[in-house]
Amino acid sequence: MEGQPEIVQQLWSWVEPGWQVAQDWLTSPAAWSQFALLVAAFVLARIVSQRLTPIAERLLTPPEGRSGMIVTARLFVRRFLPLMLPLLAWVFTAMGEEITRSIFGSGAVIAFGKRVFLFLAARLFVRAVLTDPFLRVLGRYVLIPVSFVYAVGLLDDLTLRLEETIIALGNIKFSLMALIRGLIAGSLLFWLGAWSNRQSADYIKAQQELRPATRELAIKAAEVMIFGAAFLLLMSIMGIDLTAVAVLGGALGVGIGLGLQQIAANFVSGIILLLEGQTTVGDYVELDGGEKGTIVKMTARACVLETFDGKWIVVPNEHFITTRVVNYSDQGSANRYEAEFSVSYDTDINKVPEIIETAVAALPFVLKTPDGPDCELRGFGDSAVNFAVEYWVNGIDDGKNRFGSPVLFAIWNALKEHGIEMPYPQRVVHHRHETPPEPPKPRRRRAEA
Repeated sequence: MEGQPEIVQQLWSWVEPGWQVAQDWLTSPAAWSQFALLVAAFVLARIVSQRLTPIAERLLTPPEGRSGMIVTARLFVRRFLPLMLPLLAWVFTAMGEEITRSIFGSGAVIAFGKRVFLFLAARLFVRAVLTDPFLRVLGRYVLIPVSFVYAVGLLDDLTLRLEETIIALGNIKFSLMALIRGLIAGSLLFWLGAWSNRQSADYIKAQQELRPATRELAIKAAEVMIFGAAFLLLMSIMGIDLTAVAVLGGALGVGIGLGLQQIAANFVSGIILLLEGQTTVGDYVELDGGEKGTIVKMTARACVLETFDGKWIVVPNEHFITTRVVNYSDQGSANRYEAEFSVSYDTDINKVPEIIETAVAALPFVLKTPDGPDCELRGFGDSAVNFAVEYWVNGIDDGKNRFGSPVLFAIWNALKEHGIEMPYPQRVVHHRHETPPEPPKPRRRRAEA
C-alpha cells in the first residue's frame, strides 16, 4: 500500500487484521469444522423454534375478554417470541463451543458466530418487539450499530479510544465515552421516567377516595421524585462529581433571584393551591381579570380554564393567589339561580307564585333540596308587576348546561295557559286641546279723498 494516499493507508490498517483472520479461517480445518458447527446449530435452532413457537403461542395467548396483571404479563412475554430462533442458535453454539475448544484448542469462529447471532437478535428485537417510536429510534441508531461493532470484534478497541478522549468544561472533565454513555442512559432514564410518571398518575387518579387537590399534589410529588432520581442517577452514570452540581445549583439560584421570579412564584403558588385545595380541577371559577371557565388541568406553572365554547385559557398560578377569585364550586354541587318576569296589573297576583312554582318544579333538572322553586314579588313597575323565581340545580349554568332557557320557556307557557298577560311597556299621553286665539286683523287704510 506504499504510495497510496494517507486515508487509504489508514483504512487498510483497519481492514488488514480482518483480512488476515479471514485467510487463516479459510485455510484452517479447525475453522471449517467450527463453520459446520455454526450451520448445524442454526438448523437445529430453526427446527426447535418451529416446533416450540405454536406451543408458546397457545400458552401465552389469553382467553378473549380476560384482563388483569397475569394477562398483561403473558401478552408482554409473547411479544418476544420472534427472538426464539437467534437466541436458540446462540445457546446451541455456546454448547458446541466447549466441545470445539476441547478438541481443537481454538474457538474464534464459534465466538464470532455467537456474536453474529446476538446481532441478528438485536435487529429482530428492534423490528419486531419494540413498538414505542422513541425506543425504536434508539434501537435503530444505537443498539443495532453497537451490536454490529461487537459482532466484528471492534467494540473493545472503539471503547478504549473513546475512553482516552477527554472533554473539559471548566472544572468538569469527562471522556467522550462518558458523554455518549450519558446521552444513551439519559434518553433511556427520562423515557422510563416519563412512562413511570404516566403510570403513577393514572394509578393516583383512579383513587376516587382522595380529594381532587390531594390527587394532583400526589401526582406532582411523584413526578418530582421520579425525575429527580433519574437526574441523580444520570450524573452518577456519567461520572460527574455532585459537588459540581452544587455549583450549578448555586448559579441557578442566582438566576432565579435575578430573572426567574415569576416562574418561581408560579411554581410556589401551584404548590399552595394544591395544598389548600380551595381551587381544584373541575371547579368553575371567575378571576378579576374577566377569565372564567372550568379548571381542566393544573400544572406546576399555570391552570388551564376551559370556557363553555371550548376555548382554553392558560392562567398563571400566581393570579389565583394574589387576586380575587370567585369559585362557583365544582360541577357536582347545587347552585341557585333566578329568572325574572313581569305580569299585567290586571292579574290576580296572589295566584302567580303557585302557578310558576309548579311549572318550574316540573322541570327534571330543578332540585327539591336544599329548597324547591320560590316565586317572589319584587316590586311594582311603571307598566307591570315584577316577579322572580329562584330555583336550585345540580351544576353550573356556564353555557354548557343552559338551565335558564328551559325555565323561561316554562314560565311563558304557564302564564299563557292561565291567561295571564305579560304586558308591553305602557305610557299614558295626555293631549290638551285648546282653541288658539284669532290673530288680530290688519286695519284697512282709509281711501284718500
